[in-house]
Amino acid sequence: MMVAKKSIKFIAILVLLMTTVSTFANEGGEDNQHHEKGNKVDTPEEIKEYIAHHLKDSHDFHLFSNNETGTHVSFPLPVIVWSSDGLRMFMSSEFHHDDNGHVIVEKDGVKLTKIHSKIYELEAGAEAVAFDEHHHAENAHKVLDLSITKSVFGMLIAGILMFLGFGALAKGYKKGPIPTGVGRVLEPLVLYVRDEIARPNIGEKKYMKFMPFLLTVFFFIWILNLLGLTPLGFNVTGQIAVTACLAIFTMIIYLTNGSKDFWMHTLWMPGVPYILRPILAVIELIGFVIIKPFSLLVRLFANMTAGHFVVMSLIALVILMKEAFGPVASTGVSLILALFITVIEILVAFLQAFIFTMLSSLFIGMAVEEHDHH
Repeated sequence: MMVAKKSIKFIAILVLLMTTVSTFANEGGEDNQHHEKGNKVDTPEEIKEYIAHHLKDSHDFHLFSNNETGTHVSFPLPVIVWSSDGLRMFMSSEFHHDDNGHVIVEKDGVKLTKIHSKIYELEAGAEAVAFDEHHHAENAHKVLDLSITKSVFGMLIAGILMFLGFGALAKGYKKGPIPTGVGRVLEPLVLYVRDEIARPNIGEKKYMKFMPFLLTVFFFIWILNLLGLTPLGFNVTGQIAVTACLAIFTMIIYLTNGSKDFWMHTLWMPGVPYILRPILAVIELIGFVIIKPFSLLVRLFANMTAGHFVVMSLIALVILMKEAFGPVASTGVSLILALFITVIEILVAFLQAFIFTMLSSLFIGMAVEEHDHH
């Protein structure tokens, strides 16, 4: 199946570019002081900080902590940075806390520190981080961070699953008109994207050209959304760098494939007074270059982040309601509510992938449409 083969190429490009962009735009979360000290998280402010920390990207997977002993269960990820003295690679587990509580690692004569999950290089001769009154590092500067963060790791997993799935589908079509195995599961979804999203919005003549991109975006977002519901704590589509990258890809595709009629109606709209045409051209360009991509990225980012926040907040009811209703009742209520919202989030995972793909196909269809001139 030609669409499946082309989709594999789009997957490779998408994962490569998004891996690079998201590492450049990695914002990271607050270093969780409660994890470091082994203190309990039991107040509304601490719970809110804890949830915000786990919704953001990080350089390792933190699974859980033992508040009694202060030990942590986690596994590290590769840290890849370009410092003033060249490339440095090591595992995130090598970061350790100095006497002042700062996270420091020394690699080949270069001292690196992690502040709010961002990696900085200490100036020559500095032994510790010095902060100003606004808590900004005075003797450290940012490095080019190309690390395999938690979000990048999630995208690589999604990419591998898509390679395997589409590869199995393509091999299945070589054997006969009806695929088997995993291909039989994927085929209805591929046909759904083709018949319910691409064909109605782009048109019979041109929809096949954009099917690889639409299939890649749909399955990429859907798989990442489902990974976000696992205990590993992925929140890839809740990172604005990732959703912005997806929206930019859509913008590039519909702008570079725009028809002559599209650009004529955008830059020199017929049927209106000449004095208004430059003004309308600016408005149209702002809509296609800024507003439409912004609506795509914000919708996906906000919905997925809000869903994760709600689930974790409901789980936190165990702590907040324990004194009023007892541990058994609070755990039961929290578990039921969290399970209910999680089931809804499974539907939302598919719905957000569908909406993003639908709007992308709609914008592409608007750009490639040919108008009849009488």
